[in-house]
Amino acid sequence: MFTQLNPSLPLYIPSKNESALAHGVIDYGPEQHLMWVCFLNSNGECWTLPNPEVRIEWNATLGRMPKKPVDNVVNVGQKN
Repeated sequence: MFTQLNPSLPLYIPSKNESALAHGVIDYGPEQHLMWVCFLNSNGECWTLPNPEVRIEWNATLGRMPKKPVDNVVNVGQKN
């Protein structure tokens, strides 16, 4: 199912170190990640990215301030 977002959501894409606007979400079902249809702010490229690869952009008006990244994250299933 495709859902158009109105208004579009500002997102941050850590893997590309880019900001983008999400204009839609594709939902393939309960066992799949949501896929975000995003347009990069820098050059207008369109990317479809799974849930783990996007973050909501910070917004001071809504009280979402940027935070310092955590240095010692432990991922489940990975050996240290």
